[in-house]
Amino acid sequence: MASMSMQFLIIDDHEAYRDWLGHHLTSEWIDCEVVSHDPTGGSALPDGAVPADYDLIFLDYRWRGVSGMEILADLKRQENCPPIIFMTPQGDEQTTVAAIRAGADDVLPKASMGHEDFVCLVRAALGSDRGSAQAAPENDRGSDEEPTFSLKGHRLIRRLARGGVSTIYLMEDQRQERQVVVKVLTEVPDVDEEKTDFDRFLQEYELISAIRHPNVVKIFDLGIADDHAFIVMEYFPAGDLKSRIKRGVSPKEALDYLAQMASALAAIHRVGVLHRDLKPANVLRRDNESLALIDFGLAKRTVRAPDLTRRGEIFGTPYYMSPEQGHGGTVDQRSDIYSLGVIFFEMLTRKKPFAASSPMAVIYKHGHAEIPLLPEHLREWQDLIGKMMAKDPDDRPQSADELAALVQEGLKQCS
Repeated sequence: MASMSMQFLIIDDHEAYRDWLGHHLTSEWIDCEVVSHDPTGGSALPDGAVPADYDLIFLDYRWRGVSGMEILADLKRQENCPPIIFMTPQGDEQTTVAAIRAGADDVLPKASMGHEDFVCLVRAALGSDRGSAQAAPENDRGSDEEPTFSLKGHRLIRRLARGGVSTIYLMEDQRQERQVVVKVLTEVPDVDEEKTDFDRFLQEYELISAIRHPNVVKIFDLGIADDHAFIVMEYFPAGDLKSRIKRGVSPKEALDYLAQMASALAAIHRVGVLHRDLKPANVLRRDNESLALIDFGLAKRTVRAPDLTRRGEIFGTPYYMSPEQGHGGTVDQRSDIYSLGVIFFEMLTRKKPFAASSPMAVIYKHGHAEIPLLPEHLREWQDLIGKMMAKDPDDRPQSADELAALVQEGLKQCS
């Protein structure tokens, strides 16, 4: 296309819904062009248009007897077809699965969705190289500006990361003469506002501080100052497991790491906590190669009411999600064990077991695709992978303690 602005096409027979989508698109991509098309007048596409004219297409699942699924299949057969987000009825898993099979790059349930969630979905469909740069707020493009947060008794070294809910800093605890990580909730909500994010942030400290284990991050302090809540925790200069995997991990090292993570999970589960976001980036390394689980922002107590997530809401990272978590079902400690199975596979092969062009397609594979075979020289660990990544939770180790025992047997084989 000659224009550098994003071009979106919305195919839906409900004008109000097309307007809602267009509002969110133009709010995030200010210079974008949104074509709102009512297909009930005849063609599924505007007169004279071809799919390649657009950067992204939103396609409804049905209108006046016409099946959007058939249109989806037809569009995907055309040359240079852009990503398509298929709009489905809320909670209709059968249509979701069929859309992914037909080539949809992602699906959008036709129900209320927050702006940030919607933007994340669009960025994922576009691809990070096309969606993120234009969507980045102006004040976040220059990431080297000086952070303003200060904490008594601590010297600011640098900002490590910033997300929608929190910002993470590296600081020096001047009294203890040690470097620490300080995680700061950027805004404490007023009493009458929605408190979900703030409650999750405080819950993270509550969950972690109740656990004393060498493979769980150490928490040193928590507090509320002015309009900020903060957590002071252990710093890991050696980096995360993700970077370690890139350098290559031997089977014995992978088993040793798995044993440490299983031991940490056993301790976490014993106090009634599920992690729900296990991935290599949330496993940090000390200089002595011991590991620690971090980032309990998605954790939840197994026996606590009310639950902070709505029924059917999906949290976590699709590459490491259990089938039940990916489909918004009930999760228990066996879901964390599945995630460890994915991490173990990645440690052995440097590859994720399931990859696809969209988050929904990855989630579909977790629920339906066969577990990939390990290379021949690693095939002795296929049985352990198969147990940890079983589709049915009843076929997995039923506890982290049971998994730890299996791993110990594997370590004996390596010694």
